[in-house]
Amino acid sequence: MIKKFSLVLFALLIGQLSWAQDDPRWLRYPAISPDGSQIVFTYKGDLYLVPSAGGEAKQLTFHEAHDYKAVWSKDGKQLAFASDRYGNFDIFIMSASGGPASRLTFHSNDEMPFDFTADGSGVIFGAQRMDIASHRQYPTGSQPELYQVPVKGGRVDQIWTIPAEYVQSNADGSKMIYHDKKGGENEWRKHHESGIARDIWMYDANTDTHQMLTTFYGEDRNPVFSPNEEEIYYLSEQNGDFNVFSMPVSDPSNSKALTDLKDFPVRFLTISKDGLMSFSFDGELYTLKAGESPQKVEISLATQAITNPDNFISINGGVSEMSLSPDRKEIAFIARGEVFVTAVDGSLTKRITETAEQERFVEFAPDGKSILYSSERDGRWQIFKAEKVRSEEPFFFASTLINESPMLDLEVDAYLPKLSPDGKKLAFVEDRRSIMVMDLASKEKVMLLSPDDLYHMRDGDQYFTWSPDSKWLLASYNPTMVNGEVVLLDSSGKEPFRNLTKNGYDDGSAVWVNGGKQMLWFSNRDGLRSYATSGRSERDVYTLFFDKGAWDKFNLSEDEFKLMKELEKAKKDGEKKDSEKEDKSKDKKEISPLNFDWEGIEERKARLTIHSSSLGDAVLSKDGEKLYYLARFEKGYNLWSTNIRTKETKQELKLDASYGNLMWDKDQESLFLLSNGSISKINPSSMKRESIKISGEMTYDRTAELEHLFDHVWQRTQGIFYTPDMHGVDWEKARIDYQKYLPHIGNNYEFAEMLSEMLGELNVSHAGARYSRSISMPDQTASLGVFWDYGFEGDGIKITEVIPGGPLDKADLNVSAGMIIRSIDGIAISADMDFAKLLNRKADKFTLIELTDANGQNAQQLTIKPISLREENGLLYRRWVKKNQEEVAELSGGKLGYVHIPGMSDGPYRNVYEEMMGKYHDTEGVIVDTRFNGGGDLVADLAMFFTGERFLTYATEAKEVGYEPTARWTKPTLAMFNEANYSDGHCFACGYTDLEIGKTVGMPTPGTCSFAGWEGLPNGVRWGVVPISAKNQAGEWLENNETKPQFEVKNMPGKIDKGIDQQLEKAVEELLKDVQ
Repeated sequence: MIKKFSLVLFALLIGQLSWAQDDPRWLRYPAISPDGSQIVFTYKGDLYLVPSAGGEAKQLTFHEAHDYKAVWSKDGKQLAFASDRYGNFDIFIMSASGGPASRLTFHSNDEMPFDFTADGSGVIFGAQRMDIASHRQYPTGSQPELYQVPVKGGRVDQIWTIPAEYVQSNADGSKMIYHDKKGGENEWRKHHESGIARDIWMYDANTDTHQMLTTFYGEDRNPVFSPNEEEIYYLSEQNGDFNVFSMPVSDPSNSKALTDLKDFPVRFLTISKDGLMSFSFDGELYTLKAGESPQKVEISLATQAITNPDNFISINGGVSEMSLSPDRKEIAFIARGEVFVTAVDGSLTKRITETAEQERFVEFAPDGKSILYSSERDGRWQIFKAEKVRSEEPFFFASTLINESPMLDLEVDAYLPKLSPDGKKLAFVEDRRSIMVMDLASKEKVMLLSPDDLYHMRDGDQYFTWSPDSKWLLASYNPTMVNGEVVLLDSSGKEPFRNLTKNGYDDGSAVWVNGGKQMLWFSNRDGLRSYATSGRSERDVYTLFFDKGAWDKFNLSEDEFKLMKELEKAKKDGEKKDSEKEDKSKDKKEISPLNFDWEGIEERKARLTIHSSSLGDAVLSKDGEKLYYLARFEKGYNLWSTNIRTKETKQELKLDASYGNLMWDKDQESLFLLSNGSISKINPSSMKRESIKISGEMTYDRTAELEHLFDHVWQRTQGIFYTPDMHGVDWEKARIDYQKYLPHIGNNYEFAEMLSEMLGELNVSHAGARYSRSISMPDQTASLGVFWDYGFEGDGIKITEVIPGGPLDKADLNVSAGMIIRSIDGIAISADMDFAKLLNRKADKFTLIELTDANGQNAQQLTIKPISLREENGLLYRRWVKKNQEEVAELSGGKLGYVHIPGMSDGPYRNVYEEMMGKYHDTEGVIVDTRFNGGGDLVADLAMFFTGERFLTYATEAKEVGYEPTARWTKPTLAMFNEANYSDGHCFACGYTDLEIGKTVGMPTPGTCSFAGWEGLPNGVRWGVVPISAKNQAGEWLENNETKPQFEVKNMPGKIDKGIDQQLEKAVEELLKDVQ
């Protein structure tokens, strides 16, 4: 039972932009003061302070940045918190009574405060900065280290090189409790039980040992000491939802629940010296005394908005779609989720839609009198038509009144509208997985492709296009995820679809050309393809002829073609012309029904491009003799052309575009290009390019946009989730439960976190949301490429190892362990400085450093170029692999090799192949380490590579010179995997185990063998959920179905950080048994 304090609630008026809240929700990251009298929390991105008995909250920070995760100093006088004021989250400190905040850390990786040190002299925080040289852990951002920084600012010292979060110290600092972090799973995922779930640990400084206290296979986190330090309170899902639990330090197995709150998780547990706990539940704050019921903290607060909730946005680019009017005078386009129309000549631009919801899939009607588009309104995608109201206004871009009307009356999603050229039929996608055609006069519908034929991963992922005679459609059809085909659909629905390509490769994006006598399409049949099944592949433009006569014409030689053109010209000149008597109505071309010469059609196809590439789009000239296409070979897409008959190929325009679309005008005289958010008009004869000027504006209502984006995420999740039971979650209830927080969301960090909480209800991998704010000139810390001694107390940086390949590892430099870096660009590195500030924005810039030996002698000045943290991580990875290879060679006496697979893509496969078939060809077996593999789509390639079995040997009498299979490994392997394997990293662990390829060593890999459905939102938030999962050989879903190794070995704190990789040692031991 939850009791409520009876408090007087009131609001303050603070001007027009002020607002008061009597019942604020989405109060997060509470921390109770040491004396138990006050609670600091985050609301709408700022810190507030409220009496723990409830009352009016006082605002402590007023900043556009996101301030959160506040922790109290031991004397209750100061607060440390995280803020992204410089582009990443740094540690700041301020008086608990308010006032300015001082920055304590300066590294560009995020840093999060956990506690103050026992003596109050420093702030304990977590971050990925730099491990110590002896640590054998895989170098990755999901494995941060633990640090402390003085409260007055100064040198950052490492406490542990192992990952630990929500760390709390006891009174004398002799013990620390924390929860671990084994990988990168979303923090807000709920109810999952797997190897990656967090556990509670205790560190004893007197014995320098770490002890795991919890054994529940689900989530245990956020521990705090009881006042007498005989118990630990923590949060656990042991009974379902996150609640507060206790366990005796002397008997951790004897845990019990202190709360029994339902439907929402308890978050952010803290405790005062007298044992009063605080936490957040359902967006509100509570206090708790052990043995008593939780008490809700009634809060009122008043503040001002930092920015206006609405404003005007200029639209002069950012175009994502376009459609050209039939008269070539205006272009409809989508920008920031709205429909606009702009003039081709001039810059007049008209906004057609004014909604908070997004519009997409814009198309001019064939007669140019209306514009069709889809809009996500009232909980579903709908198709609308916009028309000019006043007949005296011929152009949309200069119109004053627009009438919008729905084209369909459906209770399910409908989008991707395409009117037939004669304007009589509408093709569209219904309920995300069906392609439909509706007769606009009779309203009768037919289904051309059904949910049995199509699968769905994202909005608009179906493709179809009308034939010139309005009787047929070309569509993309995928029998499997890696095989795409082009199919012909009868718009009447009377004939079954016909597969036109039938080649097993990935074919699609077909378009009608030559009046419907032929089609173009893209295929990766002849292009280079990565080893990863769904990885990058190069494509070509192909053509197929429906008309045999057109095919014959296509195959004429250049001389024969010229002769044919001359004969046609002579015949035309010899005909009597009487243009004055011609009925002007004959100027209007009649569209004849298409005829298909089916006999021999499989042979009437050809590759048009002479070089495979990453293709953006392609169109054919009016006479069919020149192909224009967007191709990328190295950097961005450029416009190329190929003469179909001579095969002369050249780059026409350098665009360096990240994407692009091409579109002819109706008469195929001008080419329109959409690239990098801008539209341009190209004369194909001169290749003169003119930019289409856009001058529009729109009102932006942040509140309305958040409401729509929330609806969109909820709706799309329901539409794409891989199993309709939503993992047993009442998804409609989830919508209601989380929608109520929207008025209390202050910024995109909070919006992403709220979405993650909602999506976390599904207990599925590849789900959640994230956000990172962009500011001008953010901190970007560079690296000198060294390990250093965190125990060194003097001025400067004492080097413990120079990282191979780094800025100081040069043939002409004399830098070694023990040397001390004294200054950077003339600024001395004092013992009370976070030297990261001296390296911000220094990557790839000439930088002067001064070094001495350990005694301060033999000074030398060196001009170097520091590297980025990303480059440093690459060096650390190669160093880690090399150390593992050296250990395996040493332990096995050279009998075994070692490779690591960090991700499931083309590069790692080629590296594995190179090393196993080269460096380790003559070894007796290889350890295949996939620990921390982040996924991709390589499992099939690896499974085939590791299962080679010799069936032929090539030899002379004197020598064996080869064998079959030549490109597969035929000797023993052993696979390593752990809790951090993800996605295809889990698929590999499962496949290797089920196929019994070899022994396995490590820790259980969580069930995450699924595909991701990530999407970016207009506000910069990126989110996703699983549209497709996988099943194992037994037909069981692999989502939430972990794979356990044959030999379970945990790398323990106190071992891995001291250079001992227990899992690797076991792997060598077991594989040696197979080769001896």
